[in-house]
Amino acid sequence: MDLRRALALYLDEGLVGRTLSENTLRAYSSDIAQFVAFAEEERVSQTVECDLELARSWVWSQAEAGVAGATLRRKVSALKRFSAWLVSHGHTRGDIAARLRTPASSSSLPRVMGRTQMDEILSALIARADTEDPVALRDWAMVEVLYATAIRVSELVGLRLDNLSLAERTVLVVGKGNKERVVPFGIPAARALNRYLLSGRPSLVTAGDSPNVFVATTGKALGARSVYQVVAAILSQYPGTGPVGPHTLRHTAATHLLDGGADLRSVQELLGHASLGTTQIYTHVSTERLSAAYKQAHPRA
Repeated sequence: MDLRRALALYLDEGLVGRTLSENTLRAYSSDIAQFVAFAEEERVSQTVECDLELARSWVWSQAEAGVAGATLRRKVSALKRFSAWLVSHGHTRGDIAARLRTPASSSSLPRVMGRTQMDEILSALIARADTEDPVALRDWAMVEVLYATAIRVSELVGLRLDNLSLAERTVLVVGKGNKERVVPFGIPAARALNRYLLSGRPSLVTAGDSPNVFVATTGKALGARSVYQVVAAILSQYPGTGPVGPHTLRHTAATHLLDGGADLRSVQELLGHASLGTTQIYTHVSTERLSAAYKQAHPRA
C-alpha cells in the first residue's frame, strides 16, 4: 500500500476510539506524518518497503536534530502504534518498530570511538580503497569527512560539489533552518576526497546526473538511510556497547576536539548548535583522559 494512503487511513481509523487525549492524538498524527515524510526522502513510498533500519534512521535523525528526550520517546511510541496497525491490516511483512529502542534520555550520547579505534577504522578503509573500487573510495571519503567535520548525516547527504573547496580544505554546510556555516577539514579528509572525486565518483555517476558529492551506485544522491547502513556496518566491527552510525562519528569528533583542548564555543560553531547548552553534553570526560589525570594528580594513584 502507498505510504501516504496508509497514513490517511491510520489517522481516520487507527487512532479512532483510542483512550488518548486530544493533545496526544495531535502529537501522534504529527509524528507519523514526519516519519512518512522522512521515508519519502529516502525514496520509500510503499508500506512493504519500510523496515527496522528506516525506523532507526528516522529516530536518530530526530535525536541529531536536538529533539528532547520526552518528545523522542513519544515519537517512538507513535511509530510503534502505527507499525502495529500496519501489521494487523496486512500492509507490511513484519512489525518494523517492534525491536525499536526508546532513547533513555536526550542527553545520553551514543558510543564514542577511541582514538586508537578511529586509527584502525581509517587504516582499514584506506586499505580497501587502495583496490580502487569506487564504493570503497566513496566509503573511505565519507567516513573521513564525517569524522573530520562532525557534520550531521542530513548535512552530509546534502553536500554539493560547489559547496566543497579542496584548495582551502573547507566545506559550506547547510544546516538546520537552512543556516549556512563553513567547516574546515584536515589533510587526510582532503586526500580521501581527492581520490574519490578523481577515481571513484566518475565511475558511479554519469555527467551532470547528480550535483551531490556522495552518490549511490545508481548515480543518484546517496540517501541518509544508505549512509546509516554503510557506517553502522563499518563501526559495528569494533568492540563497544551501544548503537553506532553516522551520529557516532559526529559525537566522536566533538569529544576528541574537546579532549584535545578545543574551546566549547568553537566546537559549538563547528557542530552548528544554536545553543551552547546543547554542546555542553559533550564535555563528559573520556575514560582515558580521566584515568591519565588521576594517575598524574592523585598521590595514591
